[in-house]
Amino acid sequence: MAPTLGFLLLLGLCRNTVSEEPPSSTRGSDVPEFELPATNYETKDSYEPGPIDVLFQIVQTFLHVLQPNAFPEDILRKIIQKKFDLSTDYEKPENVVLTLKVIRYEIGIIICAVLGLLFIILMPLVGFCFALCRCCNKCGGEMHQRQKKNGTFLRKYFAVSLLVICIFISVGIIYGFVANHHLRTQIENTRKLADSNFRDLRTLLNETPSQINYVLGQYTTTKEKAFSDLDNIKSLLGGGIHEQLRPKVTPVLDDIKAMAEAIKETKDALLNVNNTLRDLKRSTAQLNSSLSDIKTNLEQSLNDPQCSVAPVTATCNDIRMTLNQLDDNTNVDELPSLDKQLDNVNDVLRTDLSSLVQKGNKSFNDIPEMVQNQTTDMVSDIKSTLNSIGSAIKNINEQIAIQDKLSIFLDPINYIETYIHQKLPTLEEYDSYRWLASLVVCCLLTLIMIFYYLGLLCGIFGYDRHATPTRRGCISNTGGIFLMAGVGISFLFCWILMTIVVFTFVVGGNVEKLVCEPYQNKKLFQILDTPYLLNENWKHYLSGMVFNKPDINLTFEQVYSDCKENKGIYATLKLENRYNISEHLNIQEHTGNINSSFENMNVKIDNIVLLDAAGRKNLMDFSSSGVDQVDYDAYLAEIAKPPTKVNLLSFAEELERKANQLPPGSLKRSLTSNAQTIRTVHHEQVMPLGQLMRSLYRSIQNLQNESSGLGVKVVNIISSLDSAQDFITNHISSIIVQESTKYGNMILGYFERYLQWVKISITEQVAACKPMATALDSAVDVFLCSSIIKPMNLFWFGIGKATIFLLPAIIFAVKLAKYYRRMDSEDVYDDVETVPMKNVQKGHLGFHRHQTTQSL
Repeated sequence: MAPTLGFLLLLGLCRNTVSEEPPSSTRGSDVPEFELPATNYETKDSYEPGPIDVLFQIVQTFLHVLQPNAFPEDILRKIIQKKFDLSTDYEKPENVVLTLKVIRYEIGIIICAVLGLLFIILMPLVGFCFALCRCCNKCGGEMHQRQKKNGTFLRKYFAVSLLVICIFISVGIIYGFVANHHLRTQIENTRKLADSNFRDLRTLLNETPSQINYVLGQYTTTKEKAFSDLDNIKSLLGGGIHEQLRPKVTPVLDDIKAMAEAIKETKDALLNVNNTLRDLKRSTAQLNSSLSDIKTNLEQSLNDPQCSVAPVTATCNDIRMTLNQLDDNTNVDELPSLDKQLDNVNDVLRTDLSSLVQKGNKSFNDIPEMVQNQTTDMVSDIKSTLNSIGSAIKNINEQIAIQDKLSIFLDPINYIETYIHQKLPTLEEYDSYRWLASLVVCCLLTLIMIFYYLGLLCGIFGYDRHATPTRRGCISNTGGIFLMAGVGISFLFCWILMTIVVFTFVVGGNVEKLVCEPYQNKKLFQILDTPYLLNENWKHYLSGMVFNKPDINLTFEQVYSDCKENKGIYATLKLENRYNISEHLNIQEHTGNINSSFENMNVKIDNIVLLDAAGRKNLMDFSSSGVDQVDYDAYLAEIAKPPTKVNLLSFAEELERKANQLPPGSLKRSLTSNAQTIRTVHHEQVMPLGQLMRSLYRSIQNLQNESSGLGVKVVNIISSLDSAQDFITNHISSIIVQESTKYGNMILGYFERYLQWVKISITEQVAACKPMATALDSAVDVFLCSSIIKPMNLFWFGIGKATIFLLPAIIFAVKLAKYYRRMDSEDVYDDVETVPMKNVQKGHLGFHRHQTTQSL
């Protein structure tokens, strides 16, 4: 019933999904991203039996050894073709061959079953004959034990053998108890398993419409993103065009702007140099005047009469020889002024080059605004088209009426669920009877083992090796009685146990080999997928049942595998043969109007002048201003000279030293006074003049650096300006087309990705049929195989092993009881040292039988 339920549910949802007409879309990967919310199910897709799985593996290994033949695919196909009826025309050769093949495949099970039947038939007969034999004091029934030399060894051997056999039987009993408990536990969990599967199936049916609504609803997200980009066309399209032109235009405008700043800086530098040069000339003139006065005063002082005196004459002559050093060392007056160049630069500055550059830069930066103003109507048309597409997509869901079609299959699910819930109490009731019967079986074997263990316990610990057979203790005698009680119960019930073992073995073994194993390795599905097997007119039965088109390659194995991988019903059942979603999700059909709008977009960007003629003339005038023609090296060479020919401080110190060598008088005072004046001139005139010359030197160097290659710089700027202007004029149209295409592809890409995502979602994700495969697994693999067949197989394996070992246990128990029970008679010797001989009553000499009375 459970496999049928899973199969019917699978087909039901298949037909329901066939009747759906999915919406349209594609997947989105960039912006925005789409992802179908995951659906959570209760039922686990895998079953773990726990530690008992080790015992299940032992049983499976035993079955594989017993029946190593491969799965009989050809035999089952022929049996299915004959509709499981082999009785008709039995004598036909093909039927005989088929029967022989079945027997050959089942030979291991058949042999074991035959042996079991022999056990069932013979054990009661053997027990009956054994009982009669013992009643006639035969078969160990005579309460007399003959003395044997190896009696002690035999007693120990029989005891150890029986103990080992009892351990094996106990292990089998434990298997039986474990299997019985596990089977009962799994049956109790059947209701929970069924409920979780039905809830998952309802979740699948209920979530499918909401999934489709979610997929269709994501169009709003796509449309809002497109609207946002359309509203932002100024920065996206206009900015793209602007960015394409920027590498050509911006460097040129930056160079021109830098040149405008350079003109102002050049003017400031020229003005600074010119003023500094004027100050330098004035300061140099003052220095020459001061030095000339000092030289005149010294000459007058050297005309003093003391210079005619012999010792002073040499000193005066030395001073007179150094007077020519008190002179200006530069020719600054000969340096020309820069008034002409300064006037030229001032003429250039009458034109505001910076404002002209700003004007050109503004016309270039106005490109995004121009694009926005020219595309207002196009954006409005595209928005209207997107709104109409949204309405069409919403109408798809209304036309499909998914919820109404899916609700049709809720009634069959409810009916099956109700049916299962009605039958589950009956199943649980029958299982309680089975559990009780299995418990009785295990307890019966346990009782036998208790008798055997008690017999061994009492016999071993109550045995007195010095006591004669007729004088054995009560405990030892009780042990022997327990052993015989176990033997009696074994004969009474072992054939019933074997009957149960044979029945469960035949059923469980065949179901395990013919259903469970081929279901797990999918060979069972491969048989069902055999062409023309289930219907001689249909090549593929499943596609014929779903589509009424048996030529479509739709197989049970493929459907089951796809559902296990949680694929959508559309791809699993190949529903494109009924409803081709690709045709209804034709991207061009939905995006054609948008694409044509972008293709017809006409954006004109002209009248972009980076620098007008006045600006160009301004640059050329600056290059011809003569600033770069000045002989800066001559200026630098002259200004680099020291202001005086001699260091005035050193000259003053030397003059003062020589004056100190003169005798006191007017000459000495005059020379000392002039030395002090020279120091004053140095501090007040020479030192400021030196600072002024150094400042002028740096200013001229800066001016030289700024004006160096001025003509080449201007020519390069003009050339770059012409190149950029030509690029704008000649390539602006292709750039507009390129950026418009890129912008259009971006807008269309949102919808292409959305439509592609919708297509993938509908075909691979929506209505993912994993609950179908899980329900089928729950019915076959979990409920039938793992919950029933495997515990059943473990049960017959354990009970069968215990029952079989009852045979040697009976033999050893009977043998061993003879050594524990108190005998009625024993062998008594007249001469203990004489070798025992036959009984006197039978015509032999040496000993006689000693009779005793045995009581319990």
